[in-house]
Amino acid sequence: RLRIRRFVEAQSNPQGSPLVLWLNGGPGCSSMEGFLKEHGPFLIQPDGVTLKYNEYAWNKIANILYLESPAGVGFSYSDDKKYGTNDTEVAHNNYLALKDFLRLFPEYSKNDLFLTGESYGGVYIPTLAEWVMQDPSLNLKGIAVGNGLSSYEINDNSLVYFAYYHGLLGTELWKDLQAFCCSEGKCNFHDNSNLNCTLKMGEMIQIVEESGLNIYNLYAPCDGGVPGSLRYEGDYLITHDLGNSFIRMPLRFSWRQNLFRMPVARRKVRMDPPCTNSTAPSMYLNSPEVRKALHISPEAPEWQVCSFEVNRNYKRLYMQMNEQYLKLLGTTKYRILVYNGDVDMACNFLGDEWFVDSLCQKVQVARRPWLYTENGENQIGGFVKEFANIAFLTVKGAGHMVPTDRPLAAFTMFCRFIKNQPY
Repeated sequence: RLRIRRFVEAQSNPQGSPLVLWLNGGPGCSSMEGFLKEHGPFLIQPDGVTLKYNEYAWNKIANILYLESPAGVGFSYSDDKKYGTNDTEVAHNNYLALKDFLRLFPEYSKNDLFLTGESYGGVYIPTLAEWVMQDPSLNLKGIAVGNGLSSYEINDNSLVYFAYYHGLLGTELWKDLQAFCCSEGKCNFHDNSNLNCTLKMGEMIQIVEESGLNIYNLYAPCDGGVPGSLRYEGDYLITHDLGNSFIRMPLRFSWRQNLFRMPVARRKVRMDPPCTNSTAPSMYLNSPEVRKALHISPEAPEWQVCSFEVNRNYKRLYMQMNEQYLKLLGTTKYRILVYNGDVDMACNFLGDEWFVDSLCQKVQVARRPWLYTENGENQIGGFVKEFANIAFLTVKGAGHMVPTDRPLAAFTMFCRFIKNQPY
């Protein structure tokens, strides 16, 4: 198996700067998206040919290792073409890939180490941290997860509140959801067996995920425009899940949680996440000149932002990440940042805030605004709540890809996390 890594040195003092591992999510999406569209030193421009220097690149203060995970993602591949894997195997393989990198580049082995990621990185990063924390040769200092999937149940339940209070559902549908999905002051929108609840959740999901709203940034336009109509095959609705794959879903299962349980459509479909456009990075990375310059093997597949094959064959083993976070917090050695763009609906801020609260850690700093400086003026970057060794932070006006939407605010947040400064 060939695992592809992209490494960028810190722009000054790489020997004394921390080593940061970055993983995009999916499962099956390429970390080159983080490199070329979020916080790498050069950002791909819409023409698919030009690169522009990124003044808010995260490697201004850290050495960053972008890892393609699992095998089959991006330019990485397996000779046997078998891409079936799962959460546990991927965590171990990512640990081995990190160890292999440090074997090849031992000069970074003593540097402070941080594990960071986004989206399904909410599973990748804590499960990888379980391995890394057991290895005394690695100088793990902390983890940061952006818009992470931390709990399916909390993510589902919070999304309904997010949608209603952002004006998406209307009072009639909200009343029905309350009537059919809630009892004794507690709502279950996640796996409720009440048929009326299921039907109303179908209406909710149709509005949030299928109507043409950009699920990754509520206030951003939908690239490609509003879809003309949903696609049906017989009794199946063709839709997408959090990993941006397309799922065959029997119509009687109408709410999103069931997307994770249904077998994926047999025929290959385009893997661009909904309302996004990966044409520019695809053009750039698949040009013969770039492949040659990057020493990409002729055996390597064409680069795609997300691999349908990897996603289809991926087995999700964890429904929540409480155990992994509590293990890390129990050592009192590591600092943890959970951050969310506050207009993302794929992994919404409310769900991750509830998740962090559910860990029942001691509050050290009550929820308050955090500030960053733009054009000489202080601006509110979002809100932060700090516990003993974990902080929950929102980035105002950012969607699923925080550094893309709010580069200066994201860079400020990253610097304060890495340098252990107050937010």
